[in-house]
Amino acid sequence: MNFAEHLHQNPLFAIIAQSAQQIGVKAYIAGGYVRDLILQRETKQDIDIACVGSGIALAEAVAANIGKPTQVNIYKNFGTAMVKTEQYDLEFVGARKESYRNDSRKPIVEDGTLEDDQQRRDFTINAMAISLSAEDYGTLLDPFEGCKDLAQKIIRTPLDPHITFSDDPLRMMRAIRFATQLNFDIEGATYQAIIENKERLRIISQERITEELNKIIAAAVPSIGFKYLFFSGLLEIFFPEMVALKGAEFVEGKGHKDNFFHTLQVLDNIAPNTDDLWLRWAAILHDIAKPLTKRFDKRIGWTFHGHEDRGAKMVPYLFRKLKLPMNEKMKFVQKLVRLHLRPIALVKEEVSDSAIRRLLFEAGDSIDALMTLCRADITSKNYEKVQKHLANFDRVSQKIKEVEERDKMRNFQPVITGEIIMETFQMKPSKEVGFIKTAVREAILEGIIRNEYEEAYDYMLKAALVYGWKPPISSAESSE
Repeated sequence: MNFAEHLHQNPLFAIIAQSAQQIGVKAYIAGGYVRDLILQRETKQDIDIACVGSGIALAEAVAANIGKPTQVNIYKNFGTAMVKTEQYDLEFVGARKESYRNDSRKPIVEDGTLEDDQQRRDFTINAMAISLSAEDYGTLLDPFEGCKDLAQKIIRTPLDPHITFSDDPLRMMRAIRFATQLNFDIEGATYQAIIENKERLRIISQERITEELNKIIAAAVPSIGFKYLFFSGLLEIFFPEMVALKGAEFVEGKGHKDNFFHTLQVLDNIAPNTDDLWLRWAAILHDIAKPLTKRFDKRIGWTFHGHEDRGAKMVPYLFRKLKLPMNEKMKFVQKLVRLHLRPIALVKEEVSDSAIRRLLFEAGDSIDALMTLCRADITSKNYEKVQKHLANFDRVSQKIKEVEERDKMRNFQPVITGEIIMETFQMKPSKEVGFIKTAVREAILEGIIRNEYEEAYDYMLKAALVYGWKPPISSAESSE
């Protein structure tokens, strides 16, 4: 198989080939670019260039031949260099062979041949290379039949998978990530090696594990990866709280759904509707506290009362544990977990405007994301039941739209602030200020008053009387 025609379409490859010839090394396109080219997938913007010789020297030669100022970032400890062009990030590395110690995934690196370099790659589909040498320009070099594995949609290691995964346990996560992204199967012996080497994952930093996990979550059908993670035992190692969702229990003929597979269904349901990683995380965590709140009541069966509040309290702990960002992303997920039952509870023939106002007030700018999550949360094997719930949910969505357009409640703030209350009554910060402020807000949410200053101010004066507070009499008033 030869890709010379494709390479001729990009002058950058001719510059790399010319530079390699100038300094007397053989250069090859390697890794993911080759894989995606064969799959006719959109090729990535980063391209790996392997050479038999100094990758740093080749990078410097390429930068000089590009013809305009081009920066070379050199990483001497790794023997690699990066050249950034307008369209591509080129990473140059000298062909090498690697060996590993049992307590680390950091290899001992030595110079090697192209074959050595291909052997050290994680999977056969990533171990292919395209020559940039004049004598065989564009020729595919595929010693491990990666092209065949692409055709058969198989993830397989070039060498003994036990050695591959023991040497670098992160490759187990990468195998599952590629299987998920490409919708491939993991070859039997390769998957068995993941199961048998799962404990080796413990030497990998949580940051690297979560990086791969997020790529699984971002895939078109994330449940593929989570099923591999669950059944291999890897998920139990770094995310036991999700594993705890697994299982359906029956008592006296009354059972509950398997919340693990329900969660995966919600995640798959939401995936076509959003690329937002954090909305997808909300789908993963929306029922995370159900194992902790599960109770059996002989009269009504299984209950999970309060799982939304308990789950929201778990979100910061889980984000910290999984090395996810402890910022507004975490707060967004926490809000959606806390509120995810609210829109569903409004699915009735008649729903009050005040209930809609409260939801809009609490959800703020997250209301659209919340509604997307709640729609995804409607799951059942009964198609007609799902359609009925979705139709009811459409009515709630329409009601929210109408109230939002009329009352402008999204992210609303009462016109009467704590500062106005304290200035009016010459009060210091106190619980009474909070009580009065809450009373005004509740009156607005209930539709008793509009969120307009004069109307709200009058209501504030009435609410303050409950606590015996009156505005102080001015000197002008007292002289009268």
